[in-house]
Amino acid sequence: MTIKLTEINPGECYRILENERFGHLACCKDGQPYVAAIYFAFSSGVAYSFTMPGKKLDWMRGNDKVCLHVEQRPAAGGWKSVVVDGRFEEFPDSDARRSERLHAWSLLQKYSDWWEIGSMKPHEVPMLDGSPHVFYGIAVTAVSGRSAVSTE
Repeated sequence: MTIKLTEINPGECYRILENERFGHLACCKDGQPYVAAIYFAFSSGVAYSFTMPGKKLDWMRGNDKVCLHVEQRPAAGGWKSVVVDGRFEEFPDSDARRSERLHAWSLLQKYSDWWEIGSMKPHEVPMLDGSPHVFYGIAVTAVSGRSAVSTE
């Protein structure tokens, strides 16, 4: 049995991102990388997500260049891997960003466990003053992918 590696075209990369919800987000501070698991919802070139204050958020605020890795492992074997180079964009509850924040929330809340990794599920539309919930997006600047399949 041999494994065949192939490049995935950008269109297929975007389809994978639209159909997956779990990935690993990498950020960097002072030359030190950090990787965290996230749930996301992908729409129109942006991976929308949610977090609470902490290391990941502090680092992304300090360096908006991030990377998202998403993987598929079909039951038939092999794998598909998509890597997104992107820029972190925070959606605070302000007049200027409110529509993006609500859009992120509307996409994410379709899934019952969307808040798990970020913890402390918001119970209603997150618009309270001083809310610790942080909605953000990773705007795609480049996307690439590969797949591996068994050939017999």
